[in-house]
Amino acid sequence: MDRRLRSQSWFNDRDNPGMTALYLERYLNYGLTKDELTSGKPIIGIAQTGSDLSPCNRVHLDLAARLRDGIRDAGGIAFEFPVHPIQETGRRPTAALDRNLAYLGLVEILHGYPLDGVILTTGCDKTTPACLMAAATVDMPAIAMNGGPMLDGYWNGRLVGSGTVIWEARRLHAAGEIDYDEFIGMVAASAPSAGHCNTMGTASSMNALAEALGMMLPGAAAIPAPYRERGQMAYETGRRIVDMVWEELTPSKIMTRAAFENAIVVNSAIGGSTNCPIHVNAIARHMGVELAIEDWQTFGHDIPLLVNVQPAGEYLAEGYHRAGGLPAVMGELIRAGKINTDAMTVAGKTMGELHGDTVASDRDVIRAYDNPLLEEAGFVVLSGNLFDSAIMKTSVISDHFRERYLSRPGQENVFEGRAIVFEGPEDYHDRINDPALNIDENCLLFVRGCGPVGYPGSAEVVNMQPPDSLIKAGVIELPTIGDGRQSGTSGSPSILNASPESAVGSGLAILQTGDSVRIDLNARRVDLLIGEEEMAARRKALKPVELENQTPWQEIYRGAVGQLAGGGCLELATHYRQVARKLPRHSH
Repeated sequence: MDRRLRSQSWFNDRDNPGMTALYLERYLNYGLTKDELTSGKPIIGIAQTGSDLSPCNRVHLDLAARLRDGIRDAGGIAFEFPVHPIQETGRRPTAALDRNLAYLGLVEILHGYPLDGVILTTGCDKTTPACLMAAATVDMPAIAMNGGPMLDGYWNGRLVGSGTVIWEARRLHAAGEIDYDEFIGMVAASAPSAGHCNTMGTASSMNALAEALGMMLPGAAAIPAPYRERGQMAYETGRRIVDMVWEELTPSKIMTRAAFENAIVVNSAIGGSTNCPIHVNAIARHMGVELAIEDWQTFGHDIPLLVNVQPAGEYLAEGYHRAGGLPAVMGELIRAGKINTDAMTVAGKTMGELHGDTVASDRDVIRAYDNPLLEEAGFVVLSGNLFDSAIMKTSVISDHFRERYLSRPGQENVFEGRAIVFEGPEDYHDRINDPALNIDENCLLFVRGCGPVGYPGSAEVVNMQPPDSLIKAGVIELPTIGDGRQSGTSGSPSILNASPESAVGSGLAILQTGDSVRIDLNARRVDLLIGEEEMAARRKALKPVELENQTPWQEIYRGAVGQLAGGGCLELATHYRQVARKLPRHSH
């Protein structure tokens, strides 16, 4: 190849020997040679998200060796570097704070260092969007490879999925059916190996959508972390990124509007996480692709549920992978005419070329399009006088919930209730069992102060369970609504991700315990049932929320972040596009 690569502006600029010498000399001090760096071989970054702080991604510390092997064999040179850690189950107050921080750091690295392409090591919930958001902003050749889900978990001889089992154990503990040690043991049994969630939580969902967007090699997303195929896929990913550099195959040629529509369709078919609209919309905004929260209703609501994996189904990651993973799902959707088949992928082929003939090997795990688990499995996008938008995941509506709240003759999918309002999760935990609240099956549980500004970062706290007394009486679910999020592993049909949030003055801010609220899924509305005069009086009396910042980043984040419907992006960052096209100034 005679095309001059970006990295050669650092390592082989004969018109500026002073700067070339400065850039070269320190990269020689650990064993690289001048001939390697001046050879014109592509310099490939490995964006390393694995660390001891990120157990879901820690497998990448080992997989990096196979990535390096692939890069070297294809004629490239690997530069591995750390990405700010993000671990959903370890970070307080919420890992959502770190998505945008990791994004910023990765943009600066990709822009400011001598890199021609990058491998994005993804896995735990926020690492995948953070990496794809950065790739979108920078627009240099990029390919994602996740670390893979954990092996299936078992408890007393039955499958228990990571995350999902927590919500089951929480109910059993509240009902007095298990004690503390059984609670911990039950949950620990769901995480038997290295890897991210083995359920279709946000980690598995977002990596499936990375593949659906075309940013991962076909079949990569679902391979369990300990399987030999995971290392083999790492090697092929390393090889492929070198060719992508020479082909100039960048994210802007892959993550098009057609690709994002495909991702929405796939999310419904796999029973994907309620966090996906936030992350996918954020990636689209950084890519410069128009994508609205309403698009999730338009393109996704009527898509059937094909994947029988917890929390919407029965199986876990190993069964899903063996049944064919995302390629088998894509095959079903393509034959049903639901996929934009001309969407390009990192493989250098279109979705139609890759998956048009792919068929699942296990029809109980991945159903045929005309034999789904559920006919309409997408999100309902709601609005009303409490917020402009919120979503509800229909594929996890249980028979118990549907019978109690959605099956009243003549008023199907419509219910009213008395609001019980909590000021964040601490207030919920302190008062949910307070007899003075008189919570019964006709109540709606609200939590506010949990959005990007209010929490800060937006917390996974909306899937609230009823008081212990109701659980013991057999009422295991109440309708729950909030301006926060919930874990993608949760099977709760909450109304969540409400935008705008209460901290910036939405209708949720004036809601009071005891108010009547009407939810109409047919009209896609949630409304506070009070008069205009009362609503105006409450708004006039509303005082600004007092926010406490515990770190400098929290203050910066709160001052720049947008709402969940728009992806929860740092708003100023969405104006930066294709930043790799212009080289940064010299350092000396």
